[in-house]
Amino acid sequence: MGEKISKKVYAAILATGLMSFSGVLVETAMNVAFPTLMKQFGLATNTVQWMTSIYLLVISVIVPLSAVLKSSFKTKQLFVTANLLFFTGLLLDGLAPNFAILLLGRGIQGLGTGIALPLMFNIILEQVPAERIGIMMGFGNLITGVAPALGPTFGGLIINSLGWRYVFFFLMPLIILSLILGLYGIQQKSKIVKIKPDFLSIIFIAVLFGGVIYGFSNLSSSKLQSNLLPIFIGLCALGFLLGRSKKLDQPILHFEILKNKSFSVHLLGFLLMQLCSLGNAFLLPNYVQLVNGGTATLAGLVTMPAGIIGAAMSVVGGRLYDAKGARLPMITGVSLMAVELISFACLSQHMSNLVICLVYIIYMTGMGMTVGSIMTNGLASLKPSQSAQGNAFLNTIQQFAGAIGTSLTSAIVAFSQSQYGSKGAYPTAIGTQHAFIFLAVLAVCLWLMFYKNVKTEGESK
Repeated sequence: MGEKISKKVYAAILATGLMSFSGVLVETAMNVAFPTLMKQFGLATNTVQWMTSIYLLVISVIVPLSAVLKSSFKTKQLFVTANLLFFTGLLLDGLAPNFAILLLGRGIQGLGTGIALPLMFNIILEQVPAERIGIMMGFGNLITGVAPALGPTFGGLIINSLGWRYVFFFLMPLIILSLILGLYGIQQKSKIVKIKPDFLSIIFIAVLFGGVIYGFSNLSSSKLQSNLLPIFIGLCALGFLLGRSKKLDQPILHFEILKNKSFSVHLLGFLLMQLCSLGNAFLLPNYVQLVNGGTATLAGLVTMPAGIIGAAMSVVGGRLYDAKGARLPMITGVSLMAVELISFACLSQHMSNLVICLVYIIYMTGMGMTVGSIMTNGLASLKPSQSAQGNAFLNTIQQFAGAIGTSLTSAIVAFSQSQYGSKGAYPTAIGTQHAFIFLAVLAVCLWLMFYKNVKTEGESK
């Protein structure tokens, strides 16, 4: 059956995966806490969602540096730094006296996750035999994929029984376990070649993501012109970044790999999928609470079965990829995602908790089958020397799209609430329906793109 995977490689993947797991667990657990935080701090929906957006924004700025960091520092050094940063962020959030400190802690967690997240996939690409990369990418996504399943329930139970601060305290032992596994398992396989990151490029990346995310996050809270300006500034920063990168021998992001059509299609598909997924994860727990009048714990229990099934399906998708190629898991998976979003777009003014639970399973089954195959097949279209850069692009897009997905869907809901002058059940249901219509359109576009461009077995591998 080919070369074996060592225990140390498994430990290294588990160590880095646990950090990503913890990041997603906090994110989804705190999504359930949004109504609680809104009451405690007297904030609107689109303000509280910065709990997610600031975290994803920081990751979006750090992840593009991953290829430079991987080349310049030992993997174990990067992991330990990331681990300690994440632990510090958890401690700060657990003790936060106000919302500003809460956001600061989330930002520090983003620094840790931004460093750690690409490490897992880099380890898989470097240290796993080619014929088993699909299944190991599935295993890596299984670790992180369990988090959205457990997060809402974990968050609901903790918030209702002990308070939202304990969401952060309870994750500290997991981060310590991750540190122990990483110290044991992470090995250095690539040579260290010091690359000095271009400071001006980092500034452009920060302005790009900051401007776009800020603009989208405030779409419903002020005049349109005031939100278009930061988006415009962000897009200008992208132009400057592209121009700057062409002049550098060692740019932070090698944009020439986007000339590879297959990789670009997978990258765009990954963006659309994350928009849909984070939007879904924001809308459903809030619907259970604000429209159906459920508790935070109930919101978690309603979404948990789908998350567990989705995580398990990531391994199934990996096996299908190794055995049959990319087309079968990707087309099947995206079809299921589109079915769920179209169904919720039709039903979302009148959805019972049971309907939400059952229909959401369809989406998470599809997403689980698809996510690892998109990443693996996209990276397979690149030269081995471009893998770290391709990984940087994929992880950057994943976090950036997640932030935009949360921002857009929360803005659509908040806009409806402001039109009716209430955050009650009916305005929230109307806003949720509009948001699902938007996500359903994205899912149909994603299906059409993959149907046309993803090759049959053997052609793209």
